[in-house]
Amino acid sequence: MKTIVCTALILAFALLSAPASHAQGFLKKIKDKANQVADKAVDKAVNKTIEDKTGVPMDSNGSSGSSGSSSSSSSSGRPTNKTGEGLKNATPPDVNAQILEAEKTHDAGNYSDSRYAIQQALLGVEIQIGREVLASLPATVSGLNKDTVQDKVAATQWGWSNITIQRVYTKSPDQQMTISIGNNSFYSGLVNVYFNNAYVQANAEQQNVKQVKVKGYRAIIQFDSNKGYTLLVPLGQTSLISWECINFATEQDVMNAANAFDIDGIKKMLGEQ
Repeated sequence: MKTIVCTALILAFALLSAPASHAQGFLKKIKDKANQVADKAVDKAVNKTIEDKTGVPMDSNGSSGSSGSSSSSSSSGRPTNKTGEGLKNATPPDVNAQILEAEKTHDAGNYSDSRYAIQQALLGVEIQIGREVLASLPATVSGLNKDTVQDKVAATQWGWSNITIQRVYTKSPDQQMTISIGNNSFYSGLVNVYFNNAYVQANAEQQNVKQVKVKGYRAIIQFDSNKGYTLLVPLGQTSLISWECINFATEQDVMNAANAFDIDGIKKMLGEQ
């Protein structure tokens, strides 16, 4: 008991004589240590209760001492998948074949199948357009080389809705630019927000989002310290081009890279007014 009293007096004297900031830090350390001791005591009590009720010994982490195999099943009892080659890329619809199918099913009065065939024909046209756009893009941009393995033309609906044309350019060791072209409701909404509102400033000196122009087109450029630069150029009502630039040194470097693309030509291929 005398030891506890003496220790308490020493701690109180240390806290009173130390500066306020040091005293607060010292007090926090004591509080944290006390919490750790208390938590251990509670854990021991809980483990003891479980052991008494079940007869199964518990370790210091509150887990059962008997270990079963969990490699083939999850905690819910369902097995974990370990095999399967995945899905193969689907062949784009044959436009001419789908048009013939639409005519055939229409004449037969099967309008549902005729409508589906027309949708497939339109999807095939969009994929062809996407491939033509990819073929028109430059092979190198600002010292970055195209990575055709990552080329993508994806459409989730027909009628030029939610379609994305994508190409990635890379430069060793970790510089990358991704250009995406198409209809993207998220980016379109973002562009409209910033075109219709004032500039957003990160602080009094530097803006993290601002309006710019790329080859005469209104655009938005944004910088995020984790993601790098994002440049958005609207094409028509809903379509746009976006550049995501990682490890570019300056805003001007991003603008120079964007200027290497034929925006007018892309817009014409997409049929935008």
